[in-house]
Amino acid sequence: MIIQAILLLQFLVPAQVAEAQVAPQTAALLQSGTEAENRGDLTQAITDFTKATEVDPPSAAAFLKLGDAYMQKHDYSAAVPSLKRAAELAPDSIPVHQLLGYALLSQGYASEAIPHFEIAHDSAALGVAQLQADRPAEAIVSLKDALAKNPNDPDLIYYIGRAGAALASESSDRILTEFPETARGHQTLGQNYYASRMFPEAQKDYEQAVALRPDLPGLHLELGEIYAATAQWTKAEEEFRAEIKLQPGSAEAAYRLGGALLQQGKMGDAAEELRRSDTLRPNMPETLYALGRALSVSDPSAAERALDQVVTLETQGPLAAQAYLLLASIHRRQGKAGAASHDMQEYRQVQNLASRPRE
Repeated sequence: MIIQAILLLQFLVPAQVAEAQVAPQTAALLQSGTEAENRGDLTQAITDFTKATEVDPPSAAAFLKLGDAYMQKHDYSAAVPSLKRAAELAPDSIPVHQLLGYALLSQGYASEAIPHFEIAHDSAALGVAQLQADRPAEAIVSLKDALAKNPNDPDLIYYIGRAGAALASESSDRILTEFPETARGHQTLGQNYYASRMFPEAQKDYEQAVALRPDLPGLHLELGEIYAATAQWTKAEEEFRAEIKLQPGSAEAAYRLGGALLQQGKMGDAAEELRRSDTLRPNMPETLYALGRALSVSDPSAAERALDQVVTLETQGPLAAQAYLLLASIHRRQGKAGAASHDMQEYRQVQNLASRPRE
C-alpha cells in the first residue's frame, strides 16, 4: 500500500498544537492518553483523547492526538474526521495537515490529500499523492525535490520511475489520439508493436514514419532494430548507416551497424564500426565482446585484449561466459592449450554461479 511506504519515509511524530490555554481536565486526559499510547494501549489512548475532545471541543491538540492514535491503529477512516476538525481549529499547523494528508492518501483520496501536503511542505508524500491523482508531471517535480534531500532512498527512486512511466504513457496516449498519422504517431504505435514482438506491424508503422520524416533522429535506428530482430540484416545495415549519417556521434548506431555487419560476415567493416563505438562510449561490455568476435580470426591478439576487458567488466552472467568460450577458441587455434583450459574452467565457474538458486 502506498501510504505504508511513505510512512516509512517520514517517521512522523505529530507535535503538539500550540494553544492559548488548556483546561486542567483536558490536560489530564491528554496526559493519561499519551501515557497509554506509550504503553502501546491504543484503545485506552483513544478513549482518553475522545473524552478530551468532548470536554474541550475547541482543543485542536485533542483532535490531533485522537487522529494520531487512530493512525497508529491503522484505522485511517476513523482518523480523518478528527484530523479534519483539528485542521479547522488550527489551520496553520503543519503536523495537523501532514497527518491529515496521510490519512486521506491511505484511503485513496489522493486529490484531497494534495493541498494538505502542500501546506506541510512534504514533497515526498505530495509526489506520491500527485502520482495517484494522475498528475505525473507534477509528481516528478515533487519527488525529485524529495530525492535531493534523501538521494539514497529506494522508495523515492521507485516512485520517480513510476511517475516517469506514467508520464510517458500519458504522452503516448495523447500522440496516438490526437496525432496518429504523424511520424511521431507511427513511431509510437511502432514502439508498442515492437514491445509486443509484433514485428511485421511495427515494421509497417516505422516505415511510414521514416517516409514522413526521414531526417528525424532515432527513427532509422529503431527501424534497423526491427529489421535486425527479424534477421533482415541488409536492410538493418542500411538503416543503421542512415542513422549514422544523421548522428555520426551516436555510439549506439555504430554498435548496431557493427552487429549487422558481423551477422553478414563482414568482419573488417564490423570491427571498424565497433572500434568507433568503443571510442565514442568506452568500456561497454557488449561492444567489446562484438569487437572480439569481429577480430577473432584476423587479429587474435586484439580480440583477446577486447575479451579480457569484457571479463574484467562483467565477472558474471551470460556475456562473461560467452567471452570465456571465445577466448578458449582463440587460444586453442593459437596452440595455447593451458590458456584454453583456464578459459574453460572460468566458463564453467561462471555457468555454475548462474545456475545456483538465490538464497
